[in-house]
This record gives sequence, structure tokens and C-alpha cells, in this order.
Amino acid sequence: MNIRLSFGHLPASMAVAALLLCSGAAAGCRQEPGQSGRAAEAPRKPVSYTVSMDATAFDPPALTLAPGDTVVWVNKDPFPHTATAPQGAFSSGSIAPGASWSYVAGKKGDFAYACTFHPLMKGTLHVQ
Repeated sequence: MNIRLSFGHLPASMAVAALLLCSGAAAGCRQEPGQSGRAAEAPRKPVSYTVSMDATAFDPPALTLAPGDTVVWVNKDPFPHTATAPQGAFSSGSIAPGASWSYVAGKKGDFAYACTFHPLMKGTLHVQ
């Protein structure tokens, strides 16, 4: 079907505006099936977080992150530590002084963890 539009009675700027308004993005204009009229959202990029192991404490002691995000534990103490979730979600093994270990969050949930060498050293990952 051919449609002929005539805007001869309108100033040129109003004709252009009318064409732009009916390009499919304005309410009341016809859109093709499956088009929402807005740009698709870009996928979320993974984020990396650092947890310091210093003075026999995790800093920060709790983190909220998303699946796919990375947590890097950095040991700033002069002795080894671990980051171990008792429910088996993750276990770093021994992290030597000055070394680090990383974990990519897989599934949603709350994951408490501790240092197996220093049980009072505790933290939590909230994966949402």
C-alpha cells in the first residue's frame, strides 16, 4: 500500500516534526509487532569486589553482589588466612601473606564464610 503525505500547507519545520513523531516511537503511531519503541537494555557487566584480610578481619565483612560478579580476597596480614563457606559454596584454601584468591559468584543466596585458621574471622556474601 502506498501512502502519499502532503504537508504543503505546513511550514517545513512542522512537516519534519510530523514525520518524526509518526516514525513509530510516538504514542498512537503504528509499530511493527515485537517492537517496544525503546532501545534494548545492554546486558549488565560483571563487577569485581575486593575484600581485605587485615588485622584478622574481613573488610568489608558483608558484600551484596550479583551472579557473575567476582570477589577477590587479599591477605594483608603477616600470616595465612582462608575464605571458606561451610556449606561448600567456595573454599580458598590457604591464602599466603601478600597473596590473593578470587571467586566468581554462581548462584543466588546468602553465603556465610570464615577463616578456618581464625574462626572468629567471619564474612557474608549476599548474591542477588
